[in-house]
Amino acid sequence: MLRIFKTVEERLFELEAFEENAWIHLQDPEDEEIMLVAEELGVEPDFLKAATDEEERARIDWENGQTLILVDVPVLDDERSALNYTTLPLGIVHTDKYIVTVCMAETTIIEDFMEERVRGFYTFKKTRFILQLLFKISAKYLVYLRQIDKVSTNVQNELQKSMKNRELLQMMQLEKSLVFFSTSLVANEAVMEKLMRTEAVKKYSEDAELLDDVIVENKQAIEMCTIYRDILSGTMDAFASIISNNLNVVMKFLAAATIILSVPTLIASIWGMNVRLPFMESPIGFWAVLGIACAAAGITIWLLWKKKML
Repeated sequence: MLRIFKTVEERLFELEAFEENAWIHLQDPEDEEIMLVAEELGVEPDFLKAATDEEERARIDWENGQTLILVDVPVLDDERSALNYTTLPLGIVHTDKYIVTVCMAETTIIEDFMEERVRGFYTFKKTRFILQLLFKISAKYLVYLRQIDKVSTNVQNELQKSMKNRELLQMMQLEKSLVFFSTSLVANEAVMEKLMRTEAVKKYSEDAELLDDVIVENKQAIEMCTIYRDILSGTMDAFASIISNNLNVVMKFLAAATIILSVPTLIASIWGMNVRLPFMESPIGFWAVLGIACAAAGITIWLLWKKKML
């Protein structure tokens, strides 16, 4: 999908055709849309296609006076679940006349700019727009990290009650999301550090300050991600140990119960043989054998209890 926006008299308008100082956004673009933008704006096609590869790493490239800034943005992989988070590349192509963004999925980060929810956003201030976009990305990581922490706490509470594999699998999914976030945040940090050394940012002090804020926000996200990841990993190990210990306790009880039941079974088997045995002619023979079996079972229980097997 191809959409074109431009700031006119401090208002953002959507256009039908390309204009200078416009912002062009490509969401899950088709090849025809990529070639149209490349031909009409003179943008390198490889720059536009970079963000369509989910495995593409975050980086900055320059070619023919154009700059490609590729960063990873956080997305919720499944809207029906708060467990599956991942990251996707977002491409930002900066030219003298245009700003082009490319992303394979819909994200609220871009929607905030389209809906004019970002203060001080103007399409003709291209460097400022890029920095604002990077700031929103870092802030989005923090939002999702807080959601992951909240969901993790709920899963831990459920795990304390049920001790089932379902909750452990959910925690594993959250840990996987944190791994994606951690890798992407570190890669984004390298891009921002490299961007700090460019002349375009050094030109205006306000832009340099904004980039400093972006880097600080990104570092905070990295620290939070590391902390949550360590806590989640430690919690999973602890619960795995608890579940294993509970299983050992159950197996220990079942083994003791089997031993206790086997004693009266053995006595009943002996008196059930077709040979002459004590109490065969006695009217209280049944009760005598039953008493012996119960006494033997009682002695077995006492011995197991003394050995702390019960």
